[in-house]
Amino acid sequence: MSRQLVIVGLVLATMLLFAGSAVGRRLERNDTRPSVELGRHLVTIAGCNDCHTPFVMGPDGPEPDMTRMLSGHPEQFELPEPPPLAEGPWIWAGAATNTAYAGPWGISYAFNLTPDEDTGLGAWTEEMFVQAIRTGRHMGQSRPIQPPMPWPMYRNMTDRELKSVYAYLRTIPPIHNRVPEYREPGSTNAVDF
Repeated sequence: MSRQLVIVGLVLATMLLFAGSAVGRRLERNDTRPSVELGRHLVTIAGCNDCHTPFVMGPDGPEPDMTRMLSGHPEQFELPEPPPLAEGPWIWAGAATNTAYAGPWGISYAFNLTPDEDTGLGAWTEEMFVQAIRTGRHMGQSRPIQPPMPWPMYRNMTDRELKSVYAYLRTIPPIHNRVPEYREPGSTNAVDF
């Protein structure tokens, strides 16, 4: 009889463990609070480093320079005018750092996503960040965010997901790096909006 009690106890414990984890998952899905860990995960899987972290040549080819993680186009890397672009199908060009892009929209530079107060997201509020992604406008209200930033896809994130990305970006080391302003097609000077 004691063997049967042990088996019943193990079965009940297993059932409670599974029930508890299911409840935990259900609560997590219903949780609306931002999570730094969720933000880190989303920044990683959304490929933010692919454009916002300057690339350098590594032993296996171009790779993100994680000492400048998410700091945007390097301010000291001045680019010449982009090459002339032919009629499609090749309609845009990218810099070797993978942080500057020229195309029919003009010239765009990957923004500094670090919490630097002067040159990054440090002065942005959570609401400004969420609105920027939702509306495709810099700071949620000014100039349009230009290609190749896939904000039309990212705007489908939930409020919790966007707030979690913002919360995570507030935890990374601030890097002072003033990214050049977007340039309209045909302009030779920075556009200040």
